[in-house]
Amino acid sequence: MTLSDAPTDVVADALIAARLCAVEPMLGGIVLRGGAGGDPVIAALQAALGPAAPIKRLPTHIDDERLYGGLDLGATLAAGRPVGRAGLLADADGGAVIVPMAERLSEGVAAALSTALDTGEVVAERDGMRMAAAARFVVVALDEGVEDEAMPAALAERLAFWIDLRDVRMPESDVGRGAAAAGAHAPPDVSAAAMEALVSAADALGVESIRAPILALRAARAAAMLAGRDVVTEADLALAARLVIGPRATRLPPLPEADDAPPDAPPTPPPADDPSADQEQGEPRPIDDIVLEAALAALPRDVLRRLASGVQRQRAASIGKGARQRSPRRGRPVGVRAGVPRGGLRLSLIDTLRAAAPWQRVRAAPPGRLRLTRDDLRIRRFQARAEALTIFAVDASGSSALARLAEAKGAVELLLAEAYVKRAQVALIAFRGTAAELLLPPTRSLARAKRALGALPGGGGTPLAAGLAAARELAEAAQRRGRTPYLVILTDGRGNIAADGAAVRARAEADAEAAARAIGAAGIATAFVDTSPRPRPEGVKLAAAMQARYLPLPRADARAMHAAVKEAHHA
Repeated sequence: MTLSDAPTDVVADALIAARLCAVEPMLGGIVLRGGAGGDPVIAALQAALGPAAPIKRLPTHIDDERLYGGLDLGATLAAGRPVGRAGLLADADGGAVIVPMAERLSEGVAAALSTALDTGEVVAERDGMRMAAAARFVVVALDEGVEDEAMPAALAERLAFWIDLRDVRMPESDVGRGAAAAGAHAPPDVSAAAMEALVSAADALGVESIRAPILALRAARAAAMLAGRDVVTEADLALAARLVIGPRATRLPPLPEADDAPPDAPPTPPPADDPSADQEQGEPRPIDDIVLEAALAALPRDVLRRLASGVQRQRAASIGKGARQRSPRRGRPVGVRAGVPRGGLRLSLIDTLRAAAPWQRVRAAPPGRLRLTRDDLRIRRFQARAEALTIFAVDASGSSALARLAEAKGAVELLLAEAYVKRAQVALIAFRGTAAELLLPPTRSLARAKRALGALPGGGGTPLAAGLAAARELAEAAQRRGRTPYLVILTDGRGNIAADGAAVRARAEADAEAAARAIGAAGIATAFVDTSPRPRPEGVKLAAAMQARYLPLPRADARAMHAAVKEAHHA
């Protein structure tokens, strides 16, 4: 995409969306994908809201007290009675909240923003106080994530406009200033046919959320108000469909049914005495067609690629990320709880004082002093990610070596490099001959991993049951140590060596299925990569038994195999 193409329209859409949000705050706000260039949009929003409107920037790691509000410790100690302080959400009433790095927004903060957008108020119940304040604002979410990262869906669905600013050169920040919001005092009238057209367009494009047509209707009304009209027009509906419904599309609309007439048949002329024949050519187009066409014009750039691959936009994990878990001493702070600071637990002094302050009058504390009790003590809580371990179990038997061992090695090396970059541990198990061998114990050393992989020989029988059992045992050992394991099984799925080493195909298949069921019962996340030239039912059956993502890759090179395994882990 060049700067002379769509970006000009994208910039105009972003500025229009800002002005519509100023007219109708119930639109929720804007998601700016690639939001590093969102300053002109924020400037346009500020100009439309007015210079007195508060614009608050949300810190990445904001705590509950700053977000919701709570006890003002200094004022409480000075006054001898509880004194409250408003939080950021209440301070933003009548203005906007800017959310940098929205792709890293925690679920808790996203839920707080979503609740305020739904109710228009914020309620704080903490430190023995209850405070309720108005909180009607617009959110501008700057989503700067890469392809496999996205902001929380619950918040994104409540923001009417999704604008993609990637590959777009935004104008200087003074563009759009002075375009103050103006419009009619009462909401413009909208016909039932217009509402049906918006719902029909959303359904045709696979938009399942009912919020989309509701937000589109609000956007159409805001567009009419911005233009000073008393009635919503087709142009307003088309604008709303393009800005609200189009970016949410998950499928293309169904093709119209083919005409029953032969393709070479000439059109049938209307009767000469039909007075309405000349009028039909000048009839206005159905409003449904106008709205759907406008929504189609705003399909996301990657929608065809996503539809072709069957992948929907979602918040995804990456290979190398462990599960979140509570930690008593380190990690990201996630609040406090009542407790005694012992066994390495950390006392939160400010929260302890805040818990004690409202009770000083009851406790008859002398001036300038505090009386603390055991119930006042507060312990800080932390959250950290468990260390991740990616275990590769590679079929190095004769059948696999003849077919795909070289590609499997290349894919494993790419995955190893990715896991290393994210400081995850990796392990490598090879099975061939009559047994499985742990070639590489869990390590972060990429050099050791590459050496073990390069020395991996091929040939012999396929002890599939032994390979699956070894992978499961290593994963369960990692779980006991607090790690998050992920299995990648690369095999053609045709075992011919039983668990006891006997070359009996029937027993080998039964043992492999039992080992696969054990992996499924353990709940270990797994990707089963079928490396055979022609995928067979055995691989599908084993993947189902271990509850793994099945990836048949009969004609893939190392990079395609790496991409498929990565996508499986994202899902």
